[in-house]
Amino acid sequence: MAQKQYYVYIMTNKGNTVLYTGVTSNLAERIYQHKKKLIKGFTSKYNINKLVYYEEFDSVYDVITREKQIKGWLRRKKIELIKKNNPEWKDLSTGWYDDNSNEKVSF
Repeated sequence: MAQKQYYVYIMTNKGNTVLYTGVTSNLAERIYQHKKKLIKGFTSKYNINKLVYYEEFDSVYDVITREKQIKGWLRRKKIELIKKNNPEWKDLSTGWYDDNSNEKVSF
């Protein structure tokens, strides 16, 4: 049986003006939910739909610890983390979904 994976991720909006940090055990599904605004709340209100950073963990404890660490940072430090790994702020989930059928195709 495969070991479960956990992810901490940062998403933003089109203008990169709002940052959202979250944690999940199914990154593709969770990003899809954000993009399609399937769950009402902060991310749907502020049009958070672009994945700009994520990390993978084997331990739920480690991923929650990392999420708390990132959430405790100033915006400037979060931006540094994103720029170090994704300098052009590209949507890292591009190609994960079939845009014509609105179905997830891969991760």
